[in-house]
Amino acid sequence: MRPKLVAGLALGAPIVLFGLVGPLLVQDPARVGDIGLSGPSAEHLFGTTQTGQDILAQLAYATRGSLIVGAIVGVLTLLLSGFAGIVGAYAGGWTDEAFSLFTNVMLVIPGLPLVIVISTYLPDRSLVLVSIVLAITSWAGSARVLRGSTLSLRNRDYVKASRVAGEKHWRILLVEILPNLIPLLAAQVVFAVIFAILGEAGLSYLGLGATGSFTWGTMLYYAQNGLALRLGAWWWFVPPGLLLALFGAALALINFSIDEIVDPRLRERTRAARRGWRMTRAQLREAEEATL
Repeated sequence: MRPKLVAGLALGAPIVLFGLVGPLLVQDPARVGDIGLSGPSAEHLFGTTQTGQDILAQLAYATRGSLIVGAIVGVLTLLLSGFAGIVGAYAGGWTDEAFSLFTNVMLVIPGLPLVIVISTYLPDRSLVLVSIVLAITSWAGSARVLRGSTLSLRNRDYVKASRVAGEKHWRILLVEILPNLIPLLAAQVVFAVIFAILGEAGLSYLGLGATGSFTWGTMLYYAQNGLALRLGAWWWFVPPGLLLALFGAALALINFSIDEIVDPRLRERTRAARRGWRMTRAQLREAEEATL
């Protein structure tokens, strides 16, 4: 197993487990207590907010909320980009032209301003609704990548042989083309999850995230409004910010490892770079002279 993949799983798996199991073991995150803005203690391991709410409980529910957003956006992006990129490219003709035109239009529309505008005009924003808005603005890039790969696979000899043999189109897509796109699809889904979690955190930090739900972004938003940084309440904003950074790094490492699987040239470059790290200055000088 690749080192980047191992490191990514080692960072991401505990966070996912915390988001799945944590809400079952903590108290109600919205319950107001009589000890406001207190630091970590035996009673409150991660301290409390200004209104006495337990930060550990909020962090557990916020982790689950952010993971839900990432999962929904990942699935929707997979479906939208796969339909527009794979099915359109395989069908060809006017179908491919129509899907390609629509994809290009979505690519030139600035994503973040569109998300902000849509979120502004939605008074009641649930996690699912925010996820749908993020998915609508993030699938086009993946569809463009999948279209290029599908166009290449469509002209392979084994695909042409399946057509000549009279295989049904849906079977050619599922059996001959889709298995070759699985590593690429996995990389696109991981990238979509990264975009979703960071995008939702940015929206929530601006006050445009999901209402009535806890995510890492909403925790940072409430910490900002509560003047946590000015009051020195580091236990309020550091945990969600740290989990957001660690989970983003974990998904990035997983995405890098998938890219190396998809493109062997990246793997060879990584190995060459590692060999270069172990070389002495004299060896590096000899290698440079040999390439000149």
